Amino acid sequence: MAIENAWSRATIGANRPAVFYVAITNAGSSDDALIGIATPAASMPMLHQTVVNEGIASMPHAMSIPIAAGQSVQLAPGGYHGMLMGLTEALKVGGNFPMTLTFQNAGDVTINVEVLSIRAEGPDCETDGQ
Repeated sequence: MAIENAWSRATIGANRPAVFYVAITNAGSSDDALIGIATPAASMPMLHQTVVNEGIASMPHAMSIPIAAGQSVQLAPGGYHGMLMGLTEALKVGGNFPMTLTFQNAGDVTINVEVLSIRAEGPDCETDGQ
C-alpha cells in the first residue's frame, strides 16, 4: 500500500469531532480493504462515508473501504473519511499525530497525519495563492 497526503483539520476544542483524510494506492496484485483506523489522538476513531440521498446528506459508518488491486482510493471531503471522536486534545495547525490504518490483507500501517487549517480542503491549500 502506498499512503500519501494524510491530513486533518484543526479543531476549536477537544469536545468536537475531527476528520482524517488520506490517499491510498493498492500497488499489489490482489484486492484489499481498509477495515479500521486507530490513533492516540482520539478515543473513538471510525470510518465513515458521506452519502447524499434525495438532497439530504448523512455520514453512516463504513465497515470497510475496498481498494482494488492497482487502484487508488481517496478519503476526502464529501466521500469516505475518518471521524475522530473523543479527541484527547484540540488539534492545532502545524501539529501532527500518528494514525494506524488496518487493512484486511496488508495488516497495520502507521503513518503521520498533518494538521492543517480549519478551512483546508486538502494538503496543498495551505500554500495555494501565497
